[in-house]
Amino acid sequence: MTFLMVCTGTAGHINPGLCIADEIKDQLPESKIIFIGADRPLEKRLIPEAGYELTNIKMSGIKRGIKPSDIIHNIKTVFNVLSAKRKVKKLLKNTKPKAVIGTGGYICYPVLKTAAAMKIPTFIHESNAKPGMTVKMLSGIVDKVMIAFEGYEEYYKKPERLILTGTPLRRGFYTSDEDNLQVQQDNRQDNKPLVVSFWGSLGAERMNDIMADFVKSNLSKNSFYHTHGAGNSFNVLIDKLTQYDITKVEPPFADIREYIDDMPAVMKKADLVLCRAGAITLAELLSLGKPSILIPSPFVPDNVQSENANQLKKLGAAVVVDEESCTGEILYEKAIELISDKEKLNKMALAAKKIAAPNATSDIVDLILKDMGA
Repeated sequence: MTFLMVCTGTAGHINPGLCIADEIKDQLPESKIIFIGADRPLEKRLIPEAGYELTNIKMSGIKRGIKPSDIIHNIKTVFNVLSAKRKVKKLLKNTKPKAVIGTGGYICYPVLKTAAAMKIPTFIHESNAKPGMTVKMLSGIVDKVMIAFEGYEEYYKKPERLILTGTPLRRGFYTSDEDNLQVQQDNRQDNKPLVVSFWGSLGAERMNDIMADFVKSNLSKNSFYHTHGAGNSFNVLIDKLTQYDITKVEPPFADIREYIDDMPAVMKKADLVLCRAGAITLAELLSLGKPSILIPSPFVPDNVQSENANQLKKLGAAVVVDEESCTGEILYEKAIELISDKEKLNKMALAAKKIAAPNATSDIVDLILKDMGA
């Protein structure tokens, strides 16, 4: 059996695709899986590194502005779509896939639409609470739309095709309550809690500027251990700390890293996590049952991170802070307020676990195979 996985652009699209592909290979070891991307840098690195074949088809997205440059870009996109459909049709005829599965990005549109027209089983997964433009456009075309959150059915053309599955995660994030407790006990030298913070690999300059005040506040009081991943804005944080005459920060009260490479292990140890509200990050928090303070990125289209964050806030698993009004002092006080209230932390952890979807990957693959009649 051959399966086509379709995704492009961000790790939030690519990693769920890789998780689904790995599960298909586990269940059907003799199957062949081919990824289709749009020639973006991240898929060109992550997919071959995972051992999968990658075919790239030139595509571009839609810009929503009305500037002349936006209009020219969108005209080019129309031509890219038409060209992509011809290439996709040829690819589908040559590979004869049993199913085509999309996990996000604009390349999904020509591939899944063409596959559906050819009567090949089609599926798409949406990790965010509010669906993106591509998923909205495909929601009345594909056989099934697999979603991570309920409550946004009005955005889909055929809500009866929605299946709540949760979001596939890397296997390092699957853990039991006993595992979490054992990790914390094994690594905790005293009763001080651990706060873990990160704003994504690109770093978020303003948030790392804010974190300098956060680190300064904690170093003056040593209220908790703190591990922070600064991303590409590492120097922004270090420069600001230098301005405060903080020239040496050492674990455990300030473990500042450029990247947190062992994220599953670090998050398992955390009592509280401070982070953005991307769909994959939230799925990881829920899987581990971690209370969180979420600062949604204001730069994501359609305010989608705020929609994601509010889902966790509504269910009692997170506190949400608006970036515009956020300061290091405000963030520090909110962290202190939470870690000082163990009962509230426990309630938030239970709420997170309650809405987690630890079997999302296998449930998705089982659904695909069942629909195929496999």
